[in-house]
Amino acid sequence: MFDSAQPESGHTMETVNPRMAVLIPCYNEEITIGKVIEDFRRELPDADIYVFDNNSTDRTAEIAEEKDAIVIKEKRQGKGFVIASMFRKVEADLFIMVDGDDTYPAETVHSLIKPVLDEEADMTVGTRLRNPASEAFKPLNLLGNYLVVKLVNSIFDSNLTDIMSGYRVFNRDFVKNIPLISKGFEVETQLVIQSLYYQFKIQEVDIELRERPKGSESKLHTIRDGARVLLTIANIAKAYRPLFFFGIAGFFTLLCGIGLGAIPIVEFFQTGLITHFPTAILATGLVLVSMILFTIGLILDSINYRFKEVTQILMKR
Repeated sequence: MFDSAQPESGHTMETVNPRMAVLIPCYNEEITIGKVIEDFRRELPDADIYVFDNNSTDRTAEIAEEKDAIVIKEKRQGKGFVIASMFRKVEADLFIMVDGDDTYPAETVHSLIKPVLDEEADMTVGTRLRNPASEAFKPLNLLGNYLVVKLVNSIFDSNLTDIMSGYRVFNRDFVKNIPLISKGFEVETQLVIQSLYYQFKIQEVDIELRERPKGSESKLHTIRDGARVLLTIANIAKAYRPLFFFGIAGFFTLLCGIGLGAIPIVEFFQTGLITHFPTAILATGLVLVSMILFTIGLILDSINYRFKEVTQILMKR
């Protein structure tokens, strides 16, 4: 579990009969969507169930309507667009987001809801990685998740275990204040990173990930979507941790400059001459570039800090 100081807000969670919304992003899930709706209606009979159909070519939307779910079309292709649309269009006090592939157990939703209702968390995440032996994970998926989690924990000094889960619960403050710019499956990573940056409280709740039912195919592409996640982390690190990002770039540039600069320096002490002029010029340029990168990081970090202060002031209103 990772907790960070929650920004103050004018909205308080209604613990007595809060309005609940179950948000299900879907693309070609006709095999499973009916069961997912039934399972969550059984567990949360008073909740509104929304199915956001992302240009499905099968009967996903038709089945969802037959199960009396509220179906909303999202024409822009990509899970990031779907979640941004969910957050913008749905009004509730408590938001439960779950994939429509029937891999997440509906019966654990109460464990995810409780910390948010008790105002101990702004977002809870159903963590799947404490039981990595699950056959629902491929070895490459596990490795990718592990590397991304390690990278995020290093950047934001957190100790999360699973940042790419599609099973989450949010309060209203979180949903209405988190900006989303990701288009695809990397949006889950961005949700966590934005939470850490804006100092929302996160709690992780262990769940057991089920295998997809027979005939249901995953929409994930391990290498492509993994690369997108890493690119998203790099972009967000540059935007929200500029001193870290440009400091690392400056450090490695400085090392290259020192390494190349050592060649003409050693030559001078040995022979009294310098014949590697291009190497000396390149080394000098790299050292200057490293100093520029460090300076850019410091300036952007100062600007970023002030921007964060203004954002938190606005969120209090």
